[in-house]
Amino acid sequence: MSQAEAIFERLKADHDDHRKLLDKIEDTSGDSETRRDLFEKFTKEVKSHAAAEEQAVYSTMLRKPETTDETRHSVAEHHELNEALNDLAATDMSSAAWLQKFKQLKHDYLHHIDEEEEDHFPDFAEKLSDSDEQEMAKIFERRKKAEKAQAEVTPEKKSEAKE
Repeated sequence: MSQAEAIFERLKADHDDHRKLLDKIEDTSGDSETRRDLFEKFTKEVKSHAAAEEQAVYSTMLRKPETTDETRHSVAEHHELNEALNDLAATDMSSAAWLQKFKQLKHDYLHHIDEEEEDHFPDFAEKLSDSDEQEMAKIFERRKKAEKAQAEVTPEKKSEAKE
């Protein structure tokens, strides 16, 4: 397996873990300890994954003109998902609004990772040098660990939740 395949398989493994967490969250109800714990785990995992992915993969792909548009699109979606996670964390978990926001987040996140896996990653792999691939893999692992240690569920207050 090449380093490019290794880095993209590593990202897909995280995505698979995220899919499982989303399904587990969906199986919870109300403001339960289980829902809070799973949502916290999902949020920290996704935020650290996205930050590390941007630093390892997308910073490299921005330097390649033929992948700039795809890269900007994915980074913009990371920002939108981060905002949605923060808004969800500021929403009462026992409310109908929380469930509605969660379902939209799940839909948007699944769309995002499917698009990365099916469209972006194969395109990116074709444009990478061996040194790019090796550097991306090292940076991702290092940054994911550091980002996860700093990840927050939300810096927002409940009063700032969107209607």
